[in-house]
Amino acid sequence: MHIVAFGTYDVTSHPRVAVLIEGLRACGAEVTEVNRPLGLDTAARVAILRQPWRLPLLVLRLLSRWSGLTVESLRRRRRPDAVLVGYLGHFDVHLARLLHPRSTILLDHMVSAAGVATNRRLAGSGGLKLRLMKAIDAMALARADVVIVDTAEQQQALPEDVRLRSVVCPVGATKEWFDAGAKSLERPTEAPLKTVFVGLFSPTHGPAVIAEALDMLADDERIEVTMVGQGQQYDEARRLAAHNPRVSWVDWVDAEDLPEFVAGFDVSLGIFGTVPQARRVVPNKAFQGAAAGAVVVTSDTAPQRRMLESAAMLVTPGSPEDLAAALTKLADDPEEAQRLREAAYEQAREHYTPQAVAAPILECLR
Repeated sequence: MHIVAFGTYDVTSHPRVAVLIEGLRACGAEVTEVNRPLGLDTAARVAILRQPWRLPLLVLRLLSRWSGLTVESLRRRRRPDAVLVGYLGHFDVHLARLLHPRSTILLDHMVSAAGVATNRRLAGSGGLKLRLMKAIDAMALARADVVIVDTAEQQQALPEDVRLRSVVCPVGATKEWFDAGAKSLERPTEAPLKTVFVGLFSPTHGPAVIAEALDMLADDERIEVTMVGQGQQYDEARRLAAHNPRVSWVDWVDAEDLPEFVAGFDVSLGIFGTVPQARRVVPNKAFQGAAAGAVVVTSDTAPQRRMLESAAMLVTPGSPEDLAAALTKLADDPEEAQRLREAAYEQAREHYTPQAVAAPILECLR
């Protein structure tokens, strides 16, 4: 089976599509990439929502990338069996359908445009922006033959007609994460307990919750925390955690270096927000942290409880007290922390390798 991974996706910012491509190849599919990264990260896209006069920048960039995608696609005379439109492909799916009218179009739809606008409080309670985002979602979903989501909760949020042609594929992690995790588990868990958060500081992540927990732990010398990334609630998080001298702030870590970087920590923090999106997803960082051999501490939501099972420490969403207590418990019992690290790695290796994640797509196509 020949599949083309298509669009303006960027695997360095959103590794989801890299997992799917690696997994489809591991399942025996021939996958080629036709990709022109858009070059606008999540923060830039949010800025466009906040300031619509920036919209021409998006249009110009999109047209530039689409010209390259069109030329490369037309050069390839072989018709693919399926076209996988990468994450954040709300517009790319229309070009994919135009260029490949007889191929099965797969749209990776982990997050809706309306959901992003609502979670970041950019669309009001039902104004023009929200209606526009909903229209963008509806048009994108209508162009796809198969819609890929990452949890059953996300699937249930789809319109009923779309739900019938959807498939659930967890986010998972690439081979590099599992290689780093295997090496990491050779290192015992010892004081101080090294904890890491990697993210875009969005409301879904709950950075203010993390920061309040770190403030509560300011006097505990057994816990060191590294916060990686920047984003919407970054400044607030730094302010709230300012009294903890054992918190380090890193602007970013390159994607190719991230697996070994995270594998150097004992604990990987997930998400702790209370916005609707936070209750429907299991984030990249949970799968990656588990594959890297770290204890995953994240919020107790239905999808995370189901997918991570006993391989994670789950805390009440939005509760800095529970998060601080969980980190204290791990610092109190390094042997239990080590057991949880090993359990997380085994859970990920059994269920969330690229091959396991991508297998439902091929089953659907066949």
